[in-house]
Amino acid sequence: MKFIKSIKLIILLFSISITVNGQEIKATPQPKKPDLVLVFTKTDGYRHESITTGVKALRELGRKNNFIVLRTESSEDFTQENLTNYQLVVFLSTTMDVLDDSEQTAFENYIKSGGSFLGIHAATDTEYDWPWYGKLVGAYFESHPSNPNVKEAKISVLTKDHSSTAHLKDTWTRNDEWYNFKSLNPNVTTVLKLDETSYEGGTNGDNHPIAWYHEYDGGRAYYTGGGHTNESYTEPDFVNHLLGAIEWCLKR
Repeated sequence: MKFIKSIKLIILLFSISITVNGQEIKATPQPKKPDLVLVFTKTDGYRHESITTGVKALRELGRKNNFIVLRTESSEDFTQENLTNYQLVVFLSTTMDVLDDSEQTAFENYIKSGGSFLGIHAATDTEYDWPWYGKLVGAYFESHPSNPNVKEAKISVLTKDHSSTAHLKDTWTRNDEWYNFKSLNPNVTTVLKLDETSYEGGTNGDNHPIAWYHEYDGGRAYYTGGGHTNESYTEPDFVNHLLGAIEWCLKR
């Protein structure tokens, strides 16, 4: 009897199945080890008030979806050794020059080794003198509407075949600060496009992507232009949009 109890314990620990006295004993599946997500929030220019709200929302998503969010303001965490611990690195409204040369190299090597990147909102207002990053994030910020900068706009959902958009209707109407872009990478797949006829201040015309993804230099990258406002991070459709982007980046 003690032997059978010991076998059952081993099965629980190692998630195997075995036959004892002609009876198959199946192991209880063990919980999947949580993915680690590094959320980088350093700014060297404008600092968004919504960063704090965004980090809170990402942490809550992690608690509910089996990933752990660690937030850093320090670029010194961008070493090759440290980055290998993370399945995803998020740039949450970073601005301007946030990594030095050695840190940039470490991040490039992380992506080349199969790492994933998610850029949110001002991630495109970051590292203008680093061409590799510009192609990774997919574009650079050029301008946004003013007076007011936050406006209601309509978004065309170009595909439902992606985890970040599957929950959305064909047209998504919401308030945010809508970026105009330059240096758009033509090799990305756009999933959301702004309808510039629905608001004033757009300068990209009929081709105004606002969320996209691509495989890049060995890794994965996703960018969404939403997330300027605090309200974005309590808006169910936007939060689910972020979750879908994270799931794609984590290859789930």
